[in-house]
Amino acid sequence: MSSRSERPWVRAPASASRAGSEPLMSPHVAVPVHEISQVGEARRLAVQAAQALGFDEVAAGRVALVATELGTNLVRHAQRGQLLIASIEREGGAPAVEMLSLDEGPGMANVSAHMVDGFSTGGTSGSGLGAVRRLSTEFDIFSLMGTGTVVMARVSGKTPPVGSLPEPRGGGELLFTVGAIALAAPGEIVCGDAWAIEQQGQRISAVMADGLGHGPLAMEASQAAVRVFQSDPFGVPSQVVERMHAPLRATRGAAVLMACLDGEQQQLTFSGAGNIAGRVISGVADRSLMTQHGTVGLQLRRLNDTRCDWPLHAIVVLHSDGLTTRWDLDQARGVLQHHP
Repeated sequence: MSSRSERPWVRAPASASRAGSEPLMSPHVAVPVHEISQVGEARRLAVQAAQALGFDEVAAGRVALVATELGTNLVRHAQRGQLLIASIEREGGAPAVEMLSLDEGPGMANVSAHMVDGFSTGGTSGSGLGAVRRLSTEFDIFSLMGTGTVVMARVSGKTPPVGSLPEPRGGGELLFTVGAIALAAPGEIVCGDAWAIEQQGQRISAVMADGLGHGPLAMEASQAAVRVFQSDPFGVPSQVVERMHAPLRATRGAAVLMACLDGEQQQLTFSGAGNIAGRVISGVADRSLMTQHGTVGLQLRRLNDTRCDWPLHAIVVLHSDGLTTRWDLDQARGVLQHHP
């Protein structure tokens, strides 16, 4: 399939209401950061993303500082580090640049201590992570000794309090928290996967499509599937996916999974075809979401809908074949308490 990895994560932490589309997020650009010269490349790409979103000089400067601090930390303290950079556009809200810092060790035994200004394990001033948190609109960090660290920093075009979220249209609090990662296949400049999220009151609906092959033609197929979903995001999943079949005949075809979550009924309904996989994970449950055989736009049998319980505080993960279906969180259960 087309992308190295695409993963929408959906979590419901509380009860509230919201209506409308989730923020539009660009595919991520991955920048390996193993030496100091690569920090400059990551900073340049992050600032370009900020400028494309219309950030003023001050806001773009915050983006540059966060990219520099994250990149420098990777060079000094991490193994096999990289920065993922993406743009987020919110209807009615301020756009943001997202930077994800990922590494494979050594991890932190005490994350809170590393957030305090002046703490350092490398003979520096120790202001890196503390500065990143202060400059970020949204910030989160998870670390596991011997495994690695992930830092999420989102810098908005304006300066709301740290940790704040976009205001929901129509008032109320956010019912669901959503995160996603999309990476193009090696050697490609576009991602052949696509995803979309719609929220309405106590419900949220998600779709993921993975176009066959790589590059622009795969992207065309996956985006065609998303357009059908957006025309009826709260329809019966099997029926919506079946309606994708005709328009996708003019494309390479795609693997598709659509899932609808009802927070009030605490139930999830899903359907799809191809090798899009999913999991529902909570402190007491771990269930796989498996689609039927076939390819939307090429060969599709009559689809069925599958229903399962939606536990409180659960997280749903959808992913293409960029991830193995046998991954587990047995050694990192604490990550479930963090931003998806």
